Amino acid sequence: MSWTQRKMFWSRALQSSWLLLMVHFLCSDAVPISVDKTKVKEAENQPSEPPPSVDTGLHYDRYLREVIDFLEKDQHFREKLHNTDMEDIKQGKLAKELDFVSHHVRTKLDELKRQEVSRLRTLIKAKQDIEGGNDIAVDHQALLKQFEYLNHMNPHTFEVDDLDRLIKSATKDLENFDKDRHEEFKRYEMMKEHDRQEHLKTLDEEDRRKEEEHYNELKKKHADHPKVNHPGSQNQLKEVWEDADGLDPEDFDPKTFFKLHDSNGDGYFDEQELEALFTKELEKIYDPTNEEDDMVEMEEERLRMREHVMNEVDSNKDRLVSLDEFLVATRKKEFLEPDSWETLEQNQLYTDEEMREFEEHLAQQEQDLNQKAYDLQKQREELEKQQEQLNAQKMELQQAVEHMERLKSQNVDAPPEVYVEGNHVPELHPEDNQLPMDNEIQQQEHQPVHHDSPVEHHQQLSENEAQYGLPQTHQDLPPGHQELSPDQHIVP
Repeated sequence: MSWTQRKMFWSRALQSSWLLLMVHFLCSDAVPISVDKTKVKEAENQPSEPPPSVDTGLHYDRYLREVIDFLEKDQHFREKLHNTDMEDIKQGKLAKELDFVSHHVRTKLDELKRQEVSRLRTLIKAKQDIEGGNDIAVDHQALLKQFEYLNHMNPHTFEVDDLDRLIKSATKDLENFDKDRHEEFKRYEMMKEHDRQEHLKTLDEEDRRKEEEHYNELKKKHADHPKVNHPGSQNQLKEVWEDADGLDPEDFDPKTFFKLHDSNGDGYFDEQELEALFTKELEKIYDPTNEEDDMVEMEEERLRMREHVMNEVDSNKDRLVSLDEFLVATRKKEFLEPDSWETLEQNQLYTDEEMREFEEHLAQQEQDLNQKAYDLQKQREELEKQQEQLNAQKMELQQAVEHMERLKSQNVDAPPEVYVEGNHVPELHPEDNQLPMDNEIQQQEHQPVHHDSPVEHHQQLSENEAQYGLPQTHQDLPPGHQELSPDQHIVP
């Protein structure tokens, strides 16, 4: 969220009763009053609807608003708020009234605190994961100490100390908001100048000269505007009285003016109501249709005016202007004879040293980003290489599976080797010898029976063994027979 969107502090945190507690929220648009109020009547005491809650910009904004909403529902606490000033609130006197709120409200506050503690623990764990500490034990109690707006030692119940911490933290954080906003706007202006200088570097000498002339012309045109009245001065308020209210400047009355522009009738000017008074002055300087006018700068100018009036008029520093404070301010010399108001273009927004440091910071950021981009590119290349290797392995595996499937479909197995004592021979399968054996048996069935002698029978067996690759072994001959050599003859 940009600072222009977050320019809302508090705005009616507790309607009129909590108006002394903290800063009021600001709406994003300040609209001038355009109704003709030539006849002013006393404001009637009518109950007004609580304005919608506006985001304060604090990281615990939701928790803060929910606590306020439930405390408002307790009648005792609400009555105490009407009679408590800002100093008592800062000293913790209001927080002690928590002991007297109803049981229902206390129970709901306990629940809200448990939800907030759970949210903070989730944020801590998420941050730890992002920083790569998944394997590191998280000490939630130690890390919760950084959140000062609640008592982390008691995560279960909402006590007086929790309310006191919440009030003090929100007040301090919102008081620092103006300072942070100024710093953010300064960075915005330095970035504008940085971008302009970078653009000039891309131009040739002639185009650069033209660009510089155009830039100086726009600056001169922007500075050429009607005189801007000092914010909060008699002259400035009289213009509003005449142009917005339609009244005669000679009849200007501070008390009547206050009642006219206290839009909610609570007896105070809050920051939203004050900013609405500056619209006429801002229109003298800024026009959204003009190239030379920056609307971000207009919002900064508006907030500068509001901040100035608050410093001059808000005597008790509660960030509200009461009727008494306003009337006192209208009797001061600064109200009747104010100094001239210096607009943004008349002020130096940053020094040369600040600009130099800003440029160095940008250069370092760019270097860090380039290094991260290089590291990411290397990681990408490594991942792509690993992916290629995985794809190759996947392809090899797929080919092996397809080969096995083909072998399975052909019902072919690789012949295993068998070892027989003496000689190494391949294993025979029945299907390999089935056909020759059957043919031989058929031939023998059709031949006449011939009775071989024992020696002839032995020779036939040996030939059969040699034919089918079986080892020729010496069979035991019948008693009285010996194996003959080839050159020996049998004598009948």
